[in-house]
Amino acid sequence: MHPLLSQDQIDIYQRDGVVLIRGLFADHVETLRAGVERNMAAPGPYAAENLHRHEAGRFFDDYCNWQRIPEFREVIETSAAAQVSAELMQSETAQMFHDHVLVKEPGTSKPTPWHQDGPYYFVEGRQTISLWCPLDPVREASLRCVAGSHLWEKPVLPTRWLSQEDFYAGADDYMPVPDPDAEGMRVTEWEMAPGDAVAFNFGILHGARGNETSQRRRAFSLRLVGDDARYTERPGPTSPPFPGHGMTQGQHLRQDWFPRVWPCG
Repeated sequence: MHPLLSQDQIDIYQRDGVVLIRGLFADHVETLRAGVERNMAAPGPYAAENLHRHEAGRFFDDYCNWQRIPEFREVIETSAAAQVSAELMQSETAQMFHDHVLVKEPGTSKPTPWHQDGPYYFVEGRQTISLWCPLDPVREASLRCVAGSHLWEKPVLPTRWLSQEDFYAGADDYMPVPDPDAEGMRVTEWEMAPGDAVAFNFGILHGARGNETSQRRRAFSLRLVGDDARYTERPGPTSPPFPGHGMTQGQHLRQDWFPRVWPCG
């Protein structure tokens, strides 16, 4: 077991689908900050600005850039993230799925909507994990997760963040997006230092408040999958879309696109 982990944390992850790992990226914060600045200066094809014109601040996000941004690749290859992810998932292996950058500048009141990542992805499996790491101290703008929501019978309806339109047809196949605070759900939320990480299953409902502080809220995320993850068809293009992947229903994710990062070599 990696020294940053305890058996209690693994048990919590398996039960609740979410756990806090202090200091997971503590030795890599400056590298990740440099990578985020490089990303924002030269956004990729999936970059988005998530505010309407009348809304104050800036809410930038972008994903699938680790292969072109050397700082992200370095952290993936040299940090403990892959090993810790495999141990939390109780998987023999961990494969890279994608990276994600989310930046809320000071005075950005817009929250990150409640959502599950899984319905947007072409991945099915119990062994999945996201690592959300703030690169600035966070309290009010920390990640919020609904414990146990990865075990719900139906996935939550995926929507487009800016327009709030349904992401796919067939809304009856999903449950409506709930209001966890109004419905008394158990929401986890931590005050976090740069380099801490929230680990959560792709099926966990999560969101974040706006950033109405005077400092930036930069966050870097990694998404990884384990032994039982398989490609699955969705009702339409997924996010990320990964066009031309060539995979078929039930297939392991192709390792030339989604390389194994644990064990290394």
